[in-house]
Amino acid sequence: MKLWRNRLLFLCALTFALTAWGQDAEEQAVRPGGIPPSPVRKAHAVTAKDKEDADASSSPVQKSTKSSRARSHRTHPKPKQTAESTPAPTDYTPDGIPKTGAASVIVVDANTGQTLYEKNADDVRAAASTQKLLTALIIAEHGFLDQSVTVQTIDTMADPVKLNIKPGDTYQRIDLLRALLVKSPNDVARCLARDNAGSVEAFAEVMNRRARELGATHSHFVNPNGLPVPDQYSSARDLSVIARAAYANPTIRSIVCLPQLVFRYANGRTRELENTNKVLRRLPYCNGMKTGYTEAAGHCLICSGARPGRDIIVVVLGDSKAGVWRDASALLSWGLWSLTSNGSPSRPALTGAGQRMR
Repeated sequence: MKLWRNRLLFLCALTFALTAWGQDAEEQAVRPGGIPPSPVRKAHAVTAKDKEDADASSSPVQKSTKSSRARSHRTHPKPKQTAESTPAPTDYTPDGIPKTGAASVIVVDANTGQTLYEKNADDVRAAASTQKLLTALIIAEHGFLDQSVTVQTIDTMADPVKLNIKPGDTYQRIDLLRALLVKSPNDVARCLARDNAGSVEAFAEVMNRRARELGATHSHFVNPNGLPVPDQYSSARDLSVIARAAYANPTIRSIVCLPQLVFRYANGRTRELENTNKVLRRLPYCNGMKTGYTEAAGHCLICSGARPGRDIIVVVLGDSKAGVWRDASALLSWGLWSLTSNGSPSRPALTGAGQRMR
């Protein structure tokens, strides 16, 4: 009797083991080969603020070395929802034109110069760093970009945004030009200007002469970087004229489209520079151009984009921090996709639209 009881217990144990093995094999069968089972992690909602913070980061994310168990017990405060973190969706006029919060706006055809839409385009305003596009154009047109430039002490006196190039360091002009258009450092602008004309003051005269030649007759420049000084101003229309000339320059076009670049300092140290133009990363058809901000100017952006048969330039001046990206993106998309092949609106005519939106 005892022998039969032992055999019965052995059969029960064997049956249980085979059942457990079969369930484990079934779980493994639904996984790709070689991938071990892992704990399920719940997804968390990504807010607009999270995306903006990710865009603003200029250094690669370092992978944490702490265990997942330690992370699972860490508490994360819920991000505050503000006007900056949750920008309002774009509204449109009855003509289908995006409404903007910017003080001045213009949309032009980059090839023909035809104005497709404008709002206060001739109002005189501070241009901030968008005027570095004219600085870059002059440097590119002068040429000899493979020649060396030696930094002087006076070049470094340009707070707040600097690349921290040092007096006595030597760089090729093309490397400084790339850094200027991608990251917008003020010390680099001064260095290139002084190298080109002998001094910042002399370079300002070159800027004003070139602006007049292009037809930007309602502008006056005093420095190459856009830092606020008396008697320095431009307008959305004038900046669109300058932007068209820059857009036609192959050297500038090849730089402003770069999402990032690696800058090598004279001592061998390298630094990755991320493009300040967020629209470049958000819209696949955006291909440049230049950002700008000061308290006096507000948030500014010259933005370009292209699709087969059409090239558009948008100038947005005096906008909010979140609004400048939304407004420029909406206007660029409208200019590229909402017009007929000859550049006329696919909806009712734009005549007077600018006045209605003021």
